[in-house]
Amino acid sequence: MTAPPDDCLARNEWICGAYLSTRRQILLDAVLQHLQLTFLSVLIGLVIAVPLAVLARRWGWAAGPVLGLTTILYTIPSLAMFSLLLPLYGLSATLVVAGLVLYSLTLPVRNLLAGLRAVPAETRQAARGLGYGPVRLLLTVEMPLALPAAMAGLRIATVSAVSLVTVGAIVGFGGLGNLIYSGMNTYFKAQVLTASVLCVVIAVAADLLLLGVQWLATPWVRARRGA
Repeated sequence: MTAPPDDCLARNEWICGAYLSTRRQILLDAVLQHLQLTFLSVLIGLVIAVPLAVLARRWGWAAGPVLGLTTILYTIPSLAMFSLLLPLYGLSATLVVAGLVLYSLTLPVRNLLAGLRAVPAETRQAARGLGYGPVRLLLTVEMPLALPAAMAGLRIATVSAVSLVTVGAIVGFGGLGNLIYSGMNTYFKAQVLTASVLCVVIAVAADLLLLGVQWLATPWVRARRGA
């Protein structure tokens, strides 16, 4: 009877320290690409979502079309989305970022709009009575009060983006998804498990980071809870 090999890579085990030590640079490159794609897509999505939510709040008639369009984009399957964008961006990282940006619009727009609508009318009236113009009112009164709702949407959008980046593996730009995809094709257990766990770690870390930012940026919420 042949003795089993001593190397966990040769035995193709799910948990293998040798995989971590021998593929360290590969894992690091995949994590960095994953973080870059996630950060760019969420950032660009946020830059687009904030003006859309503000315009929808300012002009009520625009709320329906804005929410309807972003919701439709969110319901398109990821593979179909990338296929639709393929003629524009080709097989590139830009294709993945563009698709994720479209997915990142729905929740921030919806939550920020809900937060802006929830600002009490008397608060707005008091600010106007103190001489606040529309821009100052928006930036110093409405946006801060809408921040908790907006951050909730941003957190969900960010975690979703971390997950959806892996789909970019179909065009070769999926961060850790590249390792998951190739590992599944070759049934490389350690690679599939390690890359999957790292995706979960990134998602949890991003959510906790944004939660911390929200906690620091909303001292009045902490004071109210303490009271």
